[in-house]
Order: sequence, then structure tokens, then C-alpha cells
Amino acid sequence: MRIKFNSSSKLLLTAAASLLAAFAISACSQFTQTLTVDFVYVLSSKAAGANQYGEIDVFEINSESGRMRQIPTSPFPSAGRNPVAEAVSADNANLFVVNQDDNTLVQFVIGTDGKVYPFNTVNTPGIYPMAVAVTQSNVFVVDTYQPLPLCSSADPCSGSIGVYPLTSGGSSSSAPCVATVCLGAPLVNAAVNGSYWPLTLSGASANDVVVPTAVNVLASGGYIYVTAYDSSVSPPVGYVFGFSVASGGALTALPGSPFAAGVQPSAIASDPTSTYVYATDSVSGSVLGYQVCPGGVLYAPSAGCGASATTAYDTFPAGGKPSAIVVDPSYPFAYVANSGDATIEAYSISSGNLTDIGTYTTGLDPIAIGIDPSTNHFLYSVNFLGNTVSGFELSISAGTLLDSQFSPYTTAAQPVAAAAVPHNGTGAGIQK
Repeated sequence: MRIKFNSSSKLLLTAAASLLAAFAISACSQFTQTLTVDFVYVLSSKAAGANQYGEIDVFEINSESGRMRQIPTSPFPSAGRNPVAEAVSADNANLFVVNQDDNTLVQFVIGTDGKVYPFNTVNTPGIYPMAVAVTQSNVFVVDTYQPLPLCSSADPCSGSIGVYPLTSGGSSSSAPCVATVCLGAPLVNAAVNGSYWPLTLSGASANDVVVPTAVNVLASGGYIYVTAYDSSVSPPVGYVFGFSVASGGALTALPGSPFAAGVQPSAIASDPTSTYVYATDSVSGSVLGYQVCPGGVLYAPSAGCGASATTAYDTFPAGGKPSAIVVDPSYPFAYVANSGDATIEAYSISSGNLTDIGTYTTGLDPIAIGIDPSTNHFLYSVNFLGNTVSGFELSISAGTLLDSQFSPYTTAAQPVAAAAVPHNGTGAGIQK
């Protein structure tokens, strides 16, 4: 039997063949391409598992919808008790986590699939680490108390900062370790004959207890700033301690440091040009703006460098109990998480000034905030009491936020921090 096709049948067959070919290409693309634009590491402090460690939830961000989804085998143990802060290395290949109850800094190697593998653990120089920052050359750890014999939660003393130099690792026999970067011994501060730089006041306040709250290193790497407050007076008095960072990592206090910082500063961030620094004040419900002047000295942007100003900073309104702040690395916007209001406040930036452009709802008690490093187009908040992370799509033209698909996303209990790395260096997210 012979089958004869008319012209319309041939057209249908040709169309079917084209669809089949298109499907084959699409199916192939699913195996060779990915919509994952970033991996986000959400740190949860509540004890879990046999060792009572905290946990690290690893989420992948979809470049089209912004949806955050946990990767297989997530979460991972934080390799310590009560983890409170984290940061990634400049090459995006290592995650550094500080565990407060164990006084440890843990280095994790990040796999190409986003998974993390504990590689090295060291003790921090002081007592109860609470913040960490990383540059290409150093890891900076802020401790709640200095490493003095009488310092404890029962008998507190002022905080301190320690510096761990980073060296290049690799697979060669001469490399100090097989990771891409290796932690060196903490640097020694000759002034105190110890591996820390104290965060203390002078004069009549020299014996007051200074409580550190956050740390930020400028993108240039030349200066580092720590927010803190004097807990020995009521109401508290806020400060920003500033240090210059030498080529080897050693710190030198800046002229005029510490700088005034409201009542009780809670977080700190800087812009990508290393020109402006912003700190949140959780008591006054405001953002404090500074200009980085020659030598790292901080002045109010409205006053200008070297001016005789009656105030050390400019003040911009925020929501209730602002707890975290982030500045977009590519676009002129800043975002503040207000833990008391369960909101994010969005601002545009012009010459250091912040202009409010909108308020957006998060999960309960947002205490950390971040922006995806691939596109600077997706934003997320870590919601401590909600046990969630909220995802948003960021408009690069207006700075406004739109909820990501299926946001918020469940995390382990009591999430406290977030850090992110690009997926294979891609930047394929949508731009709006």
C-alpha cells in the first residue's frame, strides 16, 4: 500500500518537524544552561542536629522570576554553635561564618553547585564574635569583648576587632592550603601586645563599656568602620570607630575617631565609590549619612570635608528599629530593613543625600538584607521571627521593589544573616 500526501499534509509534516527540532533545542538548553543567577546563604542561629550547630540554608535565585529555592541537601551545619554573621571572599569561592558561642571563625569552600564544605576553623582573638567582613587581603572579625581575663557576660568590657591575613592557596605543593585562599595567623597589635585592636573611649569615658554592632570595609579596602555604642550611660551614645588598613592588614585609628553616631547604631554600609557611609540608628529610627573625606575622616555630606559643622552626620528618616542597610553596587539606591515595622525602606541617593521612594512589607522582624551580586537586581531580607527570607525584584530605573514569585521562603529557625555569590559569574537576570 502506498500512502500519498497532498500539499496540505506536507505543510503539516514540515511544521511538526520544525516544532520537534525547536523542542529538541529547548530540551538540550535545559541541560546546558541554567536560570540560577545567584546562590544565597542564609544563616540560622537556632541549634539543630547532633552537634547543636546552627544551619546554613542555600537558596538559588531564578534570573527570570526572582524565585528563591533551596538547593538539594540544604541546609548545611554551620560547624559551630549560635552562628551570627557571615561574609564571602573576594573570589566568591569561600564563605566565612562566625559562631558566637564557640568563639570560632569557620571557612567553608563553596562548590560550583552552591554547596558548602567546612575547610578550616580558628578561634577569634576576642570573646563572642558578632560581625565579620572580608576583602581580597584580609578577614576582619569584631568581638563583643576584648580577650582580657576579667571580660565575660557577667563582667563585660569593651569590644575589639581582629585581622586575619589571607594568602593565595592552590593545588601546587608549595601552596599553603588547597583552598583558593588561606587564613593566616591573626595580626598582632604592638600597642596592646595582643591580636586585637580595642574599641575604647578616652578621657572620662575610658572605662565605659563599648558594645560593637556592625562592621563595614570600603570597596577601596583602605578604611574600615565599626558601629558601636556606650552602654555605660543612659541613654546610650553611638559611635563609628574608623581605622586605616595598611598593606599588611594592620589597623591605625583615624584622626577624630570615634565619630558621633546617634544613640544606638545598629548597622553600617558604604557606597561602591567609597565616598559615602551610612549607619542605621535603631533607637531614633533614622539613617545617618557621612562623607568619607581625605584620610578616611567622616563628615556630614551637607557640610563638606573639613568644614566646622555642628553635626557630624546628616539624618534621614527610617522606620521602626532599623536593623540593616545595603547600598546597591551598580545603581543609586539604598535599602533599610526596619525590624520593628517588618518593612524595607527604599531610598534614592544623590550627592550622599537619601530620598525616600517607598516602603515594602517583609516577613516578621527583618534583621539582615542583601542584593544579588550577579545583576544587583534582586533583593532579599532575612526575617528572624518569621523564620523566612523575603525576595524582591528591584527596578534599576526607579529603585522600587516587587515581590518575587512565591515570596517569602521558609528557612531554618531564627535566621540572622545572609551572603551571596554569583552562579558561575553569570549576570543573565532581567533588567527593568
